[in-house]
Amino acid sequence: MYKKVDSKLDFVSRELEVLKFWKDHDIIDKSLSQREGNEIYSFYEGPPTANGQPHTGHVLTRVIKDLIPRYRTMKGYYVPRKAGWDTHGLPVELEVEKKLGLNGKEHIEEYGVEKFIEECKKSVWKYLSEWEDMTERVGFWVDMDNAYVTYENDYIESVWWALKEIWKKDLIYKGHRVVPYCPRCGTALSSHEVAQGYQDITETSIYVRMPVEGEADTYFAVWTTTPWTLPSNVALCVNADEEYALVELTCCDESSPSRYYLATALVEE
Repeated sequence: MYKKVDSKLDFVSRELEVLKFWKDHDIIDKSLSQREGNEIYSFYEGPPTANGQPHTGHVLTRVIKDLIPRYRTMKGYYVPRKAGWDTHGLPVELEVEKKLGLNGKEHIEEYGVEKFIEECKKSVWKYLSEWEDMTERVGFWVDMDNAYVTYENDYIESVWWALKEIWKKDLIYKGHRVVPYCPRCGTALSSHEVAQGYQDITETSIYVRMPVEGEADTYFAVWTTTPWTLPSNVALCVNADEEYALVELTCCDESSPSRYYLATALVEE
């Protein structure tokens, strides 16, 4: 009744057989047509950038992103799977700057902004075929033929439309926020971009005692790696959830002891 299963199954060959079966029989399209008219479960891929080669981290995220749409499809939902390409952003511009031998905003303006933009548009498709091959190989069901592209006017217009709708619902407000800024690039940076350059290093630091207002010979012991900021300090922040101890000791060539507020956990040190 059943075809005998080879005990020495070649999993790679079997995977390729399944992928070929899906492709030859339009299984992805059929999974949609069979459920057309049912409740929609929308899926828009958080888009990758194709100017860098895909790696194992991308395989992991694509597998995870494939699970939910498949599950919803099995539950009877109509699940169109819209692929996308992230074609904006500082990493793209930095890559093109490096390629063209440019260094910063002034050099880009001398080169020509429109010419630079065209080079960026070419750059984002550098590894398109590798991305498509990887996507198919891991069995990620997503519509690559009708993907949205973030530099296309239709997409940009849709973002402005969404912002307008949110504004009309009074869900957008104007405010102020401190953000990392790159003077070379002339733009704000995301926390992710700042974290990319993070590393542990050995750095010169100093300890400073800050006088407590209204308490004679009493100080906060402060440690900092940025002593050049001290002349502009006007206040000291402490952690409301931390426990502090008031200790008396003689240091810094003092003739008599002074009192210091220290983090209780560090008193013994």
